[in-house]
Amino acid sequence: MATEIAATLTGQSLDTRHAHYLPFLDQQQQALDVGIALLFKAPNSYTGEDVLELQGHGGAVVLDMVLSRVLECGARMARPGEFTERAFLNDKLDLAQAEAVSDLIESSSNSAALAAVRSMSGEFSRSIANVQLELTALRAWLEAALDFSEEEIDFLADPQLKKRAESIVQQFESLIARAHQGQRLREGLTVVIAGVTNVGKSSLLNALSGEDSAIVTDIEGTTRDVLHEQITLDGVPIHIIDTAGLRETQDVVEREGISRARRAIDSADHVLVLVDAERLTLPSLSLPENLSATLVVNKVDLVQTHPNAVNALPVDLQQQLLNQASSQLAQFKQLKKEDVISVSVKTGQGMSDLRQHLLSLVGHDAQLEGAFIARRRHLDALNSARLASTAALERLHSSDMPELAAEELRQAQLALDSVTGRFDSEDLLGEIFGSFCIGK
Repeated sequence: MATEIAATLTGQSLDTRHAHYLPFLDQQQQALDVGIALLFKAPNSYTGEDVLELQGHGGAVVLDMVLSRVLECGARMARPGEFTERAFLNDKLDLAQAEAVSDLIESSSNSAALAAVRSMSGEFSRSIANVQLELTALRAWLEAALDFSEEEIDFLADPQLKKRAESIVQQFESLIARAHQGQRLREGLTVVIAGVTNVGKSSLLNALSGEDSAIVTDIEGTTRDVLHEQITLDGVPIHIIDTAGLRETQDVVEREGISRARRAIDSADHVLVLVDAERLTLPSLSLPENLSATLVVNKVDLVQTHPNAVNALPVDLQQQLLNQASSQLAQFKQLKKEDVISVSVKTGQGMSDLRQHLLSLVGHDAQLEGAFIARRRHLDALNSARLASTAALERLHSSDMPELAAEELRQAQLALDSVTGRFDSEDLLGEIFGSFCIGK
């Protein structure tokens, strides 16, 4: 169809993969526009099918005239994402690469764009394929050992079997870390500001957002609910959540606000634990095991004794805070002095350092080797595959029903297949490609 339309529209036969500068003709053979036409023959095209590409002059009227003529010649309007969907169905791209096309178009920062290009070029898919090969080899070994279980040699006791299983689990940990970094680049970071009352949480939210979103007073317990603001730093979306001050109270409304604050902390990507430089009082806080956090010391302008100490606490107060954090918050046992960010929301001291720190959490300036863009469904699939592989490893270590370990490895492979699209439902494909822009 593309070849016939090309001949009708241009009045001549086009050479394949050659740029022709010529007029685009209407039914009366009058020129609608003059531009470049390129004809790609299957399978050497983006979609793997015959494709005609037209490059004309800009302007809504001219483009609409040419488009109307193309439709008259027998073409139809493409559905959102149909070109990339056809590329996927014709094995020109796998599903992870196809999604990266959309992610590249929607990138809001240089880092996100570069990560999307890596995924689009197949780096994410190759990482998945490498783990798949390891899983296949391990399954083959394990199932062969089960088939020959009556032999004198105990293949299941071979230490290499467990080592290979451990290696696969470690590869999943690395893959998930890189995918999580890519998901943050794509979707942004959810950061909760937590602390006791009157340490400046609402003031910090206002300073980061540039809006007077939160009410600020000297009265303790002013903030009674969670407040959400979305900011953009160098094109990276960051969701900031202000919470009620964490303290013991008999006020029913405030207690509900504190309960909501703790739920917000549990679902966050990162927590800024805010303390007052004069009091250095840490909140009563239990952080989830995998939740990262940063100590932010506010009101540093009230305790700085040296005129050049713009963004740092005096050494004695730094050490006092580190000692308290190590004893009260298990997550901060390995905290170093450079992990403490000192700011003054009132004067602006240290705020640029805090913003840069937030960007580094997203991976905006990180040189993460082979970082690739990722989506929530990718993370869910990788986590499922890791859990299945871990379960298989545990069975090998305990020798408890090792035949089920092979099934666990098979489930891990199925989870990985859903990332690249080798095994997936039509409903999921429709949802993925339906979110693409028109024409891609």
